[in-house]
Amino acid sequence: MSEEKLAHMQKILNKLEDIKNTQESSIDKINHVITDLFAQPDAKLEKVMEEAHQKASDNVDMVREAIGEYQIRVNKLSQQFE
Repeated sequence: MSEEKLAHMQKILNKLEDIKNTQESSIDKINHVITDLFAQPDAKLEKVMEEAHQKASDNVDMVREAIGEYQIRVNKLSQQFE
């Protein structure tokens, strides 16, 4: 049972990493749009992109923190099998 739980927790950890990576990719794309707006300014779109950038950054921080805390729990459980 516990080994199954550990495997399940590892899968969740992998999904959390995927979520973090996706958010980081979104931030990169938002940055590209913001950079493109230097050539053709659009104040409304720039404001939206800046807000989206902040929200995505906040999401990355939250997910990164969740990964760290969850990783500790995974490590504790995995030590039981060593």
